[in-house]
Amino acid sequence: MTAVSAAVRRGDGPPDVKHETDTGPVGAAHVSVMEGQVVGGLRPRPGARLVDGTLGLGGHAAALLAAAPESTLLGVDQDEEALALARARLAPFGPRVILRRGSFDELPALLAAEGWDGADGILLDLGVSSMQLDRPERGFSFRTAGPLDMRMDRDREPSAADIVNTWDETELARVIFEYGEERRSRAVARAIVRARPLATTAELADVVARVVGRGEVGIHPATRTFQGIRIAVNDELGALDRVLADGWRLLTPGGRLAILAYHSLEDRRVKESFRRWAADCICPPAIPQCVCSWRAKVRILTSRPLRPEAEETMRNPRARSARLRIVERLA
Repeated sequence: MTAVSAAVRRGDGPPDVKHETDTGPVGAAHVSVMEGQVVGGLRPRPGARLVDGTLGLGGHAAALLAAAPESTLLGVDQDEEALALARARLAPFGPRVILRRGSFDELPALLAAEGWDGADGILLDLGVSSMQLDRPERGFSFRTAGPLDMRMDRDREPSAADIVNTWDETELARVIFEYGEERRSRAVARAIVRARPLATTAELADVVARVVGRGEVGIHPATRTFQGIRIAVNDELGALDRVLADGWRLLTPGGRLAILAYHSLEDRRVKESFRRWAADCICPPAIPQCVCSWRAKVRILTSRPLRPEAEETMRNPRARSARLRIVERLA
């Protein structure tokens, strides 16, 4: 067990899907997931250069800034509404905060624009934020009627309405199966095409529910379909793959990268990339002698993903599917 994982008790293992919930007060939906584990894992030092590549409402950013006096944090988010809310929340930290609109796969350019040759700590909290889920007009949630949107950056295309109403049945089924891991993807896609045009999240959820039925205990029947469409709308896995290609380069020697994932599609990519970064050879197994000249770029600080404690999942059910992995760049 590593020093990081030994410092944190793991909670009960949640399912792979990041659930929506309307349990508890509204404020509970905006709690930063695994905040203590994130701060402890990144270990921000005084004067550090920190990055929150998925700023959201700024909860993790505020905790990191508070833990590291005289540090500077670059906060990045593609959601203009989230940036405005985070700006107000982080105002007490004054010039220590730099906010930029963009996606985390643009971090190389964003760091260069600030004149940073790397960061001492980077956080990526993947997936959709509570704010987006809780606002029906954003079109992320199947629990309240809203427009079929699901865009984190509302200046980009396509929207969920474009995908649901214009993509052919085969491509729609592929997205629902590959990104949503919905076993009945073909039947769901067929039903969506027959029900076109669909204008609201409630209409889409009803169509899916009629096909899937009651689904698994504790999981709304539309959960997987909505996840698949949302991932396609925002190219979430594409952005993650681009960062994981060589994201270790974003860190200074000794710098740490923490990634919070909420379903197996994300977590598998993070795990495999971290293992590749930490390997001393990446030659195919069939090659008897190393010819790649690759040497480990990082050390893995979490041999297994850290999970939220049971108390946190009771307080904030949306945290129950979280997995936290952390690496440190070698000198």
